[in-house]
Formats: sequence, structure tokens, C-alpha cells
Amino acid sequence: MSDWVLPDEILAEAPSHTPLPHELADLELLLYGAYAPLRGFMGEAEARSVTTRGALPDGTAWPVPVTLDVPIAIARLLDNPDPKRRVLRITDPEGAPVAAVECHSLDALGPDMVRVGGPVRRIADAAHGVFTSLRATPEQARTTYTKPRVLALVAEKPLHRPQLAQLARAAHNLAAHVLVMIPTGDETNGDRELRLPTAALVRSVLAAKDRLPTATVLTVPLSKRGDRLRDGLLTAKVAAAYGATHLMTGPDGLGGGDGVRSMVPRELAYDTRDGQWRPIEDIEPPFRRTALSEAEVADMLDRGFGLPEWHTPPSVAAELRKARPPRRQRGLVLFFTGLSGSGKSTISRGVYEALLEDGTRTVSLFDGDVVRRLLSSGLGFSRADRSVNIRRIGFVAAEVARHGGIGMAAPIAPYEVDRAEARRMAEAAGADFVLVHVSTPLEVCESRDRKGLYAKARSGQIPEFTGISDPYEAPLNAGLEIDTSEITVGEGVEQVLEFLSEGGWLEPIGLRIA
Repeated sequence: MSDWVLPDEILAEAPSHTPLPHELADLELLLYGAYAPLRGFMGEAEARSVTTRGALPDGTAWPVPVTLDVPIAIARLLDNPDPKRRVLRITDPEGAPVAAVECHSLDALGPDMVRVGGPVRRIADAAHGVFTSLRATPEQARTTYTKPRVLALVAEKPLHRPQLAQLARAAHNLAAHVLVMIPTGDETNGDRELRLPTAALVRSVLAAKDRLPTATVLTVPLSKRGDRLRDGLLTAKVAAAYGATHLMTGPDGLGGGDGVRSMVPRELAYDTRDGQWRPIEDIEPPFRRTALSEAEVADMLDRGFGLPEWHTPPSVAAELRKARPPRRQRGLVLFFTGLSGSGKSTISRGVYEALLEDGTRTVSLFDGDVVRRLLSSGLGFSRADRSVNIRRIGFVAAEVARHGGIGMAAPIAPYEVDRAEARRMAEAAGADFVLVHVSTPLEVCESRDRKGLYAKARSGQIPEFTGISDPYEAPLNAGLEIDTSEITVGEGVEQVLEFLSEGGWLEPIGLRIA
């Protein structure tokens, strides 16, 4: 991608925008040439063609839309008949300019957002995030290859001994150089059973580097769209751009195409007679030990058990223990949600005080009223402001959990999208997230109404009041549900403490029943 050629004064006057993380990841791959033949972000017509036909309007196969959406206020500044004034300056999360978009199309996506399409130009190095020292353009990567054939592996999970053995066997059979591409476009990677922050994933893969055959290890800002087939096809596109001739895929074979041959590894097992990993059918059952599942690895880490050396190299196991300590030592966001008057604040306060009295865990409580006075002072009660409030709470609680503490929060949090964002922030911090739904029925909550809020809402004095004039989206994925119309608050506190103890986040502690 060529450097920017417009005068500095025009570029300096261009409106600025910091894209979402996945859009910044796409930008970096565009600038690297890893998305060839794409030269920029797609307009709405191109994106629709890709979504419906799996191809660009000219018929070139392409699996996923690569788009950039901006607020309408910024788009209005780009609606200029002078092409030199239709330039959008892209900044990184710190606000530094990294690229610019020549805006060839502006397509409305509703009342608030506009899709910007056009080629991108480099202003500065666009690499951001963790382990940027391991980034390389396709041209730079190709200079490191020692053999004509290149076997690529997208390492979305740690490399245990069975995966290392599969990779070594495939590389030997192909006489290929190995290219390990670690995706860093998302904050976390892996299955739900063992999701790791991206930095921890990179460290775990690097811990196995000395056990790889001749290999190039890179971080590549790939991010998932949520469609396994299309994600696999995009991975093949990027691998091909980096010079891969073969791509190691899972048992379903998803990920091949675009001139890259898919390599489905054979299932291996550990031979207890000589400590080697071989095709499972070549080992007699009495001497066969199959690989641990992700759920088994996660369970062993959660309980503080060491991963067996026959399955995981000690250096990899050490990184996984660091990234996923036992639950009793791991950070936790304990998030209570429920209607006003449900009892969530009282229960959370009881749990908080019990943990303070026990003293084995560091704990912070962010209750709704306290947060409103301090963290979210100035926010109103519109849907947008309530969302900002919940996300601020989620961010601070996740930061507590990042450092091994328990961050507790007890807002109403009526919208699933905001609760999901709080969960995402916790997981990105390497912490666990437990959602407690205090599901006390509306009529019970309204009968308590100590502050007179429901009465004011019924009379129209309080607009957009949850449960009356605004919806409460009951969670479907709560770890624990408590109805205080059926039990006392003290019993609710006991249920939470028992749940945390049984889950391994707490040692059994003295429980109090009011």
C-alpha cells in the first residue's frame, strides 16, 4: 500500500475517527497487503454482494465483509464535492494517526451510523496491541522460509504435545517450513471451556517454540466474525497471502481454499510403552492414552492440579498456570442483576461483608447508588446513559479482577447487551464472570418500594423506569438465580457463598443466616 500523497495541511484538517478493535485489525491487514486484492474498506454494495454471493461485485471470491462504520456526525464532514476533502483520518486507540481512507462511498446504516467505503493509505505504522514485535508483512515473512512448501497453522489454542506431534509429522511428510500464525485481532481466544486473553495465548505458543520444527512464528491481527465457514475461508486467504501452500485445519476440514491445500491431522494417542505420540490405531488399547480435552485441561487448572508432562510441555504448562490460576486465586467479577427492590443490593452487601470478615480474598463492591454518585456522576437514566453506566461498572470490576480480586457489582443492568459486555471485559482481563439473577417478581418488588419509585413511575413522574415503562431482559445464562419472595435475604447470601465455594472460587467459609 503506497504512502499518503496529499498535502499535510489537507490531511491535518481531515476529520478523525478511532475504529472498533476488529476494524483496526482489518485496517492493519489491508495495509500489509494480507487482504489482497482488497485495497480498502468495502462500501455497502460490495458488502452486500459478499454477504449474499460470497464474492465481490466483479465476481472475485471473498468470504466476509470488510467494513468501516462511523457516526453520522463524522460522515457529514466527509460529504464534500471536493475529493481531496473526502478524507477520513484513522487514529489508533491512543489517538495517533495511522492511516487515512479516501471516501468513495457513504451509505447510511440507520439514523446514527454511516458505512464508509474506499481505499486506505498508510500514514504511520498501524500495528497495535500485544506482541507487535512479532508482526510481519507477507513479504517480510516470505524471506524467512527455508523450503518451497509452507505449512501454516493458525494457533488459536495452546500447543500441547499431541498438537506439536501432529504438526511435526505433517511438516516432515510435506518437507515443509512451518508458519505459526497467532491470531491477535480479538481480546480472547479459544473455546468457552478454556478462553485465554490474547497475550496469554501468545506466551503459551512461544513457550513451545523450541519444540517446533523449523518455523516462523508471527502474530496476525485476525478476528472472528462468528461464522465458522467464512472465518475459515478468510483464514485461508490470509495464509495464502503469507505464502502458505498448506493449512492445518481441524477434523471438519474448514479453512482450506484459495489455492491453499487443507491438511487434516491424524488423531494421535500417547503410547505408554515408549512415551511417543502415534496414530491412535497403531497403539494397542492397553497402552493407549488419548489426549486431554479442553474441558479436562480447564478443570485441572481450575482446581490447581498440575498438567501431566506426558500431555503438556512444562514450559507451556507454566504459562497456562500463570494465565489461569486456580479459581480460589483467580480474579472474579460477581455481577448481580434484577429489578429495583428485588433484594440484589442487600444480598450483594451481605456477600461483600462475609468476604471481608473471612479475609481470604480481596473484594470491592460497586453498588448502583454509590456508583451513580461517584463513577457515573452526570449520567441520566436514558437507555444510552444506563448502558454507559453498566459498562463503566463492568470495566472497573474487571480491573479489580485482573489483579486477582473479586469485583462485585449490583446494578439493575436490564439489557442483555450490556451484561454481555461486562462479561467480555472480565474475560479479556483473564478473570471469571458469574452472573447472579435476583429474579424476585415485579409485584413483590413494587410492594416493597421503599423509595416510592414505582409509584412515581406509575404516575408518569419517572419515564423509562425498568419494569414499568422500560423492559427488563431477564438473563438466560445466569450462573445462579435467587427469588427473595421465597427465601430470606440471609438465605440468599448463603446461596451465593455456597455457589462460590462449590465452584472453587472460595474456600468454605462460615455462613450467616439472617
